Amino acid sequence: MEYDYLIKFLAVGDSGVGKTSFLYQYTDGTFNSRFISTVGIDFREKTVIYQLNGRNHKIHLQLWDTAGQERFRSLTTAFYRDAMGFLLLFDLTNELSFLEVRNWIEQLKTHSLTSAPDIVLCGHKCDISDKRVISEERARKFANDHQLSYLETSAATGQNVARAIELLLDKIMYRMENSVEYAMTCSAGKSQIIQNLKANQTKKSNLSCNC
Repeated sequence: MEYDYLIKFLAVGDSGVGKTSFLYQYTDGTFNSRFISTVGIDFREKTVIYQLNGRNHKIHLQLWDTAGQERFRSLTTAFYRDAMGFLLLFDLTNELSFLEVRNWIEQLKTHSLTSAPDIVLCGHKCDISDKRVISEERARKFANDHQLSYLETSAATGQNVARAIELLLDKIMYRMENSVEYAMTCSAGKSQIIQNLKANQTKKSNLSCNC
């Protein structure tokens, strides 16, 4: 398969918040109302076109789906360093899953490639309004306090599912534009793209030179 970049995202959050359904909705446009607990780790794939600097680039997304149960935690954290961004989900109808978000953030900061990983926080199952216990105001305040992007999503209706991944991809591509080393990590071997990024960084360095 030909593509310009291989990008790996990891979906994390407590068991039952809807990570698997979220990813299936994004890749297949389908929703299964039956709860299927992920054992260890699984992944979905999708190729998208992303416009960068006026050019279209083919990006192959690997969307890793992790088990939320504590007994799988040592297994799933091994994948954190390979991920370039994270979708952190909690269930808007489950108070505990929201309270655990703080712990998930600490896990990501500890085990991911950087101490400031790119995260999009998703208040999931927003379609179940009659059982909702976490208000949008409360969730947004938490996200703002932790400098996270926040969206309310639903695998059942598809609301903001694609938008959440697009938002995370924007964050990653921004990093790639501003870091050659990061771009080389993500690149699928298109040397011309890397050369362009290096040239852009050299221009920036020359402009800021005080010699």
